[in-house]
Amino acid sequence: MSGASDRPWRLAAALCGVVVALDQAAKALAESELYPGEQVDLIGPLDLTLAHNRGIAFGLAGDGGGLLIAFTVISLCFIGWLFARDPQRSGMWVAVGLLVGGALGNLVDRVRADAVTDYIDVLGWPPFNVADIAITVGVGLLAIRFLTEPR
Repeated sequence: MSGASDRPWRLAAALCGVVVALDQAAKALAESELYPGEQVDLIGPLDLTLAHNRGIAFGLAGDGGGLLIAFTVISLCFIGWLFARDPQRSGMWVAVGLLVGGALGNLVDRVRADAVTDYIDVLGWPPFNVADIAITVGVGLLAIRFLTEPR
């Protein structure tokens, strides 16, 4: 790869790095300012609540440990393969950067603490974090990209 052909890879990597940095910084701040179960009202239905999730989204598959780490690594490989097939596809770098950044942000937690730090609490939803937002938006963008483009 060189020149314009590696631009999508560089953009995806940069976005990934920003997501991981923001996610880890926000988690460190939540860990330093909140205690588990504490609820801090922010605005409207948005609160902060420190929670540690040993499962996947919404606490499913709790205590998956090594299996969840393996699943994350396999998912990252699949996303890389998908991106490598057509990195020039419009907007793919954004979806990939968000997905990989979010997955790595949560993977860091799993490896370091055997649980993901969650702190954003919206009425009716289990607590989540910046990485979860990035993954959700990345999956949405990927779905839109593949459902709306004729290929």
